[in-house]
Amino acid sequence: MMQVTSKYPDARGGGGDMEGTGSNGEDMQMYKVDDARLPLSRIVPIPANQLNLYRIVIILRLIILCFFFQYRVSHPVRDAYGLWLVSVICEIWFALSWLLDQFPKWYPINRETYLDRLALRYDREGEPSQLCPIDIFVSTVDPLKEPPLITANTVLSILAVDYPVDKVSCYVSDDGSAMLTFESLSETAEFARKWVPFCKKHNIEPRAPEFYFQQKIDYLKDKIQPSFVKERRAMKREYEEFKIRINALVAKAQKVPEEGWTMADGTAWPGNNPRDHPGMIQVFLGHSGGLDTDGNELPRLVYVSREKRPGFQHHKKAGAMNALIRVSAVLTNGAYLLNVDCDHYFNSSKALREAMCFMMDPALGRKTCYVQFPQRFDGIDLHDRYANRNIVFFDINMKGLDGIQGPMYVGTGCCFNRQALYGYDPVLTEADLEPNIVVKSCCGGRKKKSKSSNHSF
Repeated sequence: MMQVTSKYPDARGGGGDMEGTGSNGEDMQMYKVDDARLPLSRIVPIPANQLNLYRIVIILRLIILCFFFQYRVSHPVRDAYGLWLVSVICEIWFALSWLLDQFPKWYPINRETYLDRLALRYDREGEPSQLCPIDIFVSTVDPLKEPPLITANTVLSILAVDYPVDKVSCYVSDDGSAMLTFESLSETAEFARKWVPFCKKHNIEPRAPEFYFQQKIDYLKDKIQPSFVKERRAMKREYEEFKIRINALVAKAQKVPEEGWTMADGTAWPGNNPRDHPGMIQVFLGHSGGLDTDGNELPRLVYVSREKRPGFQHHKKAGAMNALIRVSAVLTNGAYLLNVDCDHYFNSSKALREAMCFMMDPALGRKTCYVQFPQRFDGIDLHDRYANRNIVFFDINMKGLDGIQGPMYVGTGCCFNRQALYGYDPVLTEADLEPNIVVKSCCGGRKKKSKSSNHSF
């Protein structure tokens, strides 16, 4: 232990070093650890009394399997030796599969984060925030199969997160190049100017309006501002009008014109052919004009539809994520990336801070490649008779894998370290965010062109 001189006065009113006297009369030096140096997370083992019975059952089954195979191998069937041999091989394979499935369940763990320590170390009140920038990716393809209203709720929950606004950027990948997605995202950006300040003013949870207004709870609990009821009613009316506008766009998109879609200025929509179109990038919200109704800055919101040409393999969602990584590297270059599907909203506004408790931990952050969030589901019956909540996978298998080394990546709800994908530290200085930087090479080299060159993705 290190002796730390206290910078706070002790209970007796004195200052400087803190000393105490033990019961045996000998002076004892007391140690005080600064909260800013404590770890940002800890492992919470599951009590042994909850696991020992299951472990005993595993051992008993393993012993029975050994006796079973000893009998099967020592008593071959001579009249059908080939069939016996095939059956024994299959039984051994199934036994090994079962045994491998038990390893993750042997030592499951929980994890606990300390948001107060994170704020004390990186986000102190009255000082510039030192939290790292985060680029959030939302992927969608067909707006007729993935309703734009659900995508809008996901985007709104991201824009309203409890995180410094200048360090949050939301990129929406439209892999179907649908004009419906583009127009609905434009409507979402306008509604966010009203929804985001309302959430932050009254500490709304969750911050997806569709699911917030559906809650069957006392929404007045812990609310002390007299204007809350009036503002909530006005916001609910605004959201209903927003839904009507989105529904009108969906109804309009049901019938595609023969000549294809046209934009407001009369030009043809570049993505009329979803398999052959140029890349499209549109910044809806950002530092140059993205202000809410209270005059406060909003996080960046960027629409991206990557270029597609016939005869090329585009690799579906993986290719879309690669395109977002390249685009975000030029626009914001956040140190961390978090990808979600269009129907996965943030049910906690502090989710990004929870991830940073692992990524920015001074002891474990450099060793952490990604942080996988579990999934929770809405709209499922109380008894979950069809096991749609997937509890065995997320609450048993994933926790067990975390006890061994770490959970697997499930394709969504995962926060990545950009360095783990690139192989070197991301550049975060203002000089490296100049527009003349075209792309950061995965091999570590930098390519620069003159400001007059054309940029394409």
